[in-house]
Amino acid sequence: MEVMHTRCAGMDISKTDAKVCVRVAGTGRRKAIETVSTWSSMTRQILALREHLAAEQVTCVVMEATSDYWKPFYYLLEDLDGVEVLLVNARQVKNLPGRKTDVSDATWLAQLGAHGLVRGSFVPPEPVRQLRDLTRTRTAIIRERSREVQRLEKLLEDAGIKLSSVASDILGVSGRAMLEALIEGERDPVLMADLARRRLRIKIPALTEALQGRFVEHHAFMARIHLDLIDQHTTAIDQLTERIEELIKPFRAARDLITTIPGISVLTADVVIAETGADMAQFPTANHLASWAGTTPGNNESAGKVKSSRTRPRQSLPSGRPGRGSVRGSQDPDLSRCEVPTDLQPKRADEGERRHSTCNAHSDLAHAQHR
Repeated sequence: MEVMHTRCAGMDISKTDAKVCVRVAGTGRRKAIETVSTWSSMTRQILALREHLAAEQVTCVVMEATSDYWKPFYYLLEDLDGVEVLLVNARQVKNLPGRKTDVSDATWLAQLGAHGLVRGSFVPPEPVRQLRDLTRTRTAIIRERSREVQRLEKLLEDAGIKLSSVASDILGVSGRAMLEALIEGERDPVLMADLARRRLRIKIPALTEALQGRFVEHHAFMARIHLDLIDQHTTAIDQLTERIEELIKPFRAARDLITTIPGISVLTADVVIAETGADMAQFPTANHLASWAGTTPGNNESAGKVKSSRTRPRQSLPSGRPGRGSVRGSQDPDLSRCEVPTDLQPKRADEGERRHSTCNAHSDLAHAQHR
């Protein structure tokens, strides 16, 4: 088998250390020389490893994507001159059964890298990684805020307060005023219903019925806790959104283009850019992008029978499940209304135009990268 890298290194990474195998290809009938050493995951040791790899004239480093433990090694080695650093999916580089040790794994990775049998995963540049951290954190807090809203609604049900049956948003201007009145000790449903604003005032008779319950001091204490947590989440979301708006300025044109796809909001476009880097050169076609995102069926066939069509694990792109909670009227980032640009899904006549626009947006974005 042809040797692509005469000097290649394989790294098996754990939380505390990494086994590093440096493989030097032999000439003629001479076998390759493989040397395995152990390096701590502390920054000083990783910097020493960097110098060691440079001294060994290594041209390719292969490491598995093990949890988040690969990040300190990758980030300190990625800019090493003349060295190609490949982060590989552990499922694609499994060792032979019965030979699973850290040392053998490092050796196996070095052998695969030397013969060019692995391909690196997509790791975006530093600005995109920062944007990705922000969008992922915002999405997590939005979901946690939604859970707090659900907990508050369950608390009201326990108290016999059926506010959510009449008002679509119990945290709107009217709903929040009624909740604050309940917490302050007001128990007259007529007075609380009169706090309704705008179109909700036509529902005052229904609100009067819904606000008649057994709301006691315990419920007031718990409701205060939930509302304070919701406010804290909202403040954090606003701060994250402000920071995202600063970092996304270089990608503003790409975000405007992505939002032209039917079903893609600004929140969702932020997530798409943070996960893909807005560089469509990473994906040859729209189908490759959909496959990477985990939105297309898998391919597991043997003897003419399809064993499984499960999708691969999703990236941190929108999950396709609408968010229940809202932040100033916006839902969780959601791709459920966006057509997946792939021929593997059945087509309907009314979807043709939207499917065409999705693929056009992908190609337009790809062209914009080369202007």
